[in-house]
Amino acid sequence: MAEQGDRGSGLAGVAEAARQAPGRGLPPVHLWNPPHCGDIDILIRRDGVWMHEGSPIGRPELVRLFSTVLRKDPDGYCLVTPVEKLTLRVEDLPFRAVTLETRGDALVFTTDVGDEVEAGADFPIVVETDPVTEEPAPRVRVRADLWARIARPVFYQLVEMAKVEDDRLTVRSKGAAFPLGPVGAGLS
Repeated sequence: MAEQGDRGSGLAGVAEAARQAPGRGLPPVHLWNPPHCGDIDILIRRDGVWMHEGSPIGRPELVRLFSTVLRKDPDGYCLVTPVEKLTLRVEDLPFRAVTLETRGDALVFTTDVGDEVEAGADFPIVVETDPVTEEPAPRVRVRADLWARIARPVFYQLVEMAKVEDDRLTVRSKGAAFPLGPVGAGLS
């Protein structure tokens, strides 16, 4: 774990790097290869709440800011700036897809941090089924290797608009087909 002083400067450095992104654009975190500086006491809970030192980060603007410098590397999730890389913990996936709308032939998701994602070949919808509970666990790629868990009400919207193809409920977006599950799996 990073020392307390490092953690404070780490947060300040992460916030400053994120502020460099113009408008709602994203900084080029994929181009940054800083040294690993340790862990930061940030946890993204399964319900999407970002925690710092055991307390929720109450400012949505700050969460949005941090989300812009989030990256998933082979060794896990991290906040990255041009000069430092700090590891954080994620219980499930870092984002939640909380709304869905149709624009033309695209399914457009909005995440809990304000990102918009048009599902398609590069941003697939994937539905895995928990082998124990048999509950669907839908997700959509947001950017690079960062995914959003599709919220249950949003998944129900997808099921409502799905068509049966090869005995599977399937939705389409931007010419790509995404199976949600077999028709007999309690989805219809």
